[in-house]
Amino acid sequence: MNDRKLILVGGGGHCKSVIDVAESSGWTILGILDVVENVGKKVLDYTVIGTDDQIPEFVDTAYFLVTVGQIKNTGLRIKLHEKIGLANGKLATVIASDAHVSKHSNVDKGTVVMHKAVVNAGVKIGEGCIINTFANIEHDVEIGNYCHISTGAMVNGDCMVGSETFVGSGVVVANGVSIAECCTIAAGSVVRKKILVSGIYAGNPAIRYK
Repeated sequence: MNDRKLILVGGGGHCKSVIDVAESSGWTILGILDVVENVGKKVLDYTVIGTDDQIPEFVDTAYFLVTVGQIKNTGLRIKLHEKIGLANGKLATVIASDAHVSKHSNVDKGTVVMHKAVVNAGVKIGEGCIINTFANIEHDVEIGNYCHISTGAMVNGDCMVGSETFVGSGVVVANGVSIAECCTIAAGSVVRKKILVSGIYAGNPAIRYK
């Protein structure tokens, strides 16, 4: 298998951004898997060549990256990851050429690190995450599986972000703060204190709305 061949799973807006990241870092995109009604259509320069039911056909020729977006619900992304795993497919880790990822960090499989993002020393990022454009993950942060750290978010040193959590655009998480699993932190919020209960949080300081 060519180590730089890639199949994208999901053909929406997030897929377009990932295409640009993958191209920048030298991946060869063989095509996209999406819903049946989109087969034969193009996303940018790439054809939707099938549906996710055809994942087993490509496990010997390419890596996979799930390119379904994630804000409120991680369910579809997790389902697709599981489907790839059941087919013995391999997940790519895709890092933009202009991102900074410290050699002293660890970024797990199925994660994409997008343009101008910074992942500093001692960071651990789980499986299936999105580290979006201009996000800053400071030293010794731990981010669980299937998290989305959105555009321009700043997660300061020694923080812990629980799995399946969305951290919105421009959010600031203060140094040393922990966030529970399955949280949504609304854009522009400031998280100053530990979040222990899953839910939707917003404001400065961020408070739970539901």
